[in-house]
Amino acid sequence: MAAAEQIKSLIKFFGEGDDDRFYTVAMQIAASEARKGHTNVAQELKSLIEKAKSNRSQTFSDRNRTIPILQPKRELKDILDVFHPKIKLKDMILDIEVSTSLKKIIQEQENWETLQKFNLAPRRKLLLTGPPGCGKTMTAQALAGELGLPVFIVRLDGVVSKFMGESIAKLRLIFDTMPENRGVYLFDEFDSIGSHRDQGQDVGEIKRILNSFLINIEKDQSNSIIIAATNLPEMLDKALFRRFDDVIQYPLPTIKEIASTLKKNLQAFDFIDKIDYSNIAKIALGLNYSDIVRASEDTIKEMIMGGSEKLSKKDLIKALEKRK
Repeated sequence: MAAAEQIKSLIKFFGEGDDDRFYTVAMQIAASEARKGHTNVAQELKSLIEKAKSNRSQTFSDRNRTIPILQPKRELKDILDVFHPKIKLKDMILDIEVSTSLKKIIQEQENWETLQKFNLAPRRKLLLTGPPGCGKTMTAQALAGELGLPVFIVRLDGVVSKFMGESIAKLRLIFDTMPENRGVYLFDEFDSIGSHRDQGQDVGEIKRILNSFLINIEKDQSNSIIIAATNLPEMLDKALFRRFDDVIQYPLPTIKEIASTLKKNLQAFDFIDKIDYSNIAKIALGLNYSDIVRASEDTIKEMIMGGSEKLSKKDLIKALEKRK
């Protein structure tokens, strides 16, 4: 029979909707039964898990398939991808200042009618800056999840065209969509169209696109949330910054935040040896959240492929150092 702790973990992860950890613990139970010689039970468990994963994957795929919007305007299919995220702010580990700013945005969005009575509008035009892998793109999903909105990812490769005027027309089409389809509109890698207008290269269409963006975001009066994200804020034209309600800077995680991230991703498992997340976090200082999560996943894979029921601190340290 499965250990009580494993059963509690199964129930916990099922309740949280954390499929990956649910299946990992379930596979641990199957492996444990196999080691005890209960091969029929182990095989049955594995079959049930694989079937459940297959059914769940199909459901997830259907739910997150790109949603065609405004069918008469075919151009939108090439420049906007749409999906409904499930994550929320509680699923993220954030710097305290970033977390405070995001909670304020949600609070204002949820009380927009009250603000409107006093001729005020909630924050909804955001510029997110900071190193890659620190949560900027995930923030767009979390805000949408909190507010029950879809995320519209702007495909800048589809917007930028070599033909004069075509890029501006596509950008205008996106802004025209915002009042009709309320959501979170994410312009990722925004520096690709928002760079300084006085730079020598791409003085033609790129400069016109930036001017068009400045005009459109200034005029926009929709209820949609506009998010521009960049790893290179120093590349942005200075005129952009005052067009946004908030400029939020994402730092690399601190030792405390690294420790919390490791614990969050590895809490379903025990270690062979004693683990001090704070000490381990010192090794990972300088890594972004994405690297830390991937190192955690690498450690779990090593455990599974090695046939162990517990994680190795040595494998975790090795995985973190490999990411540096």
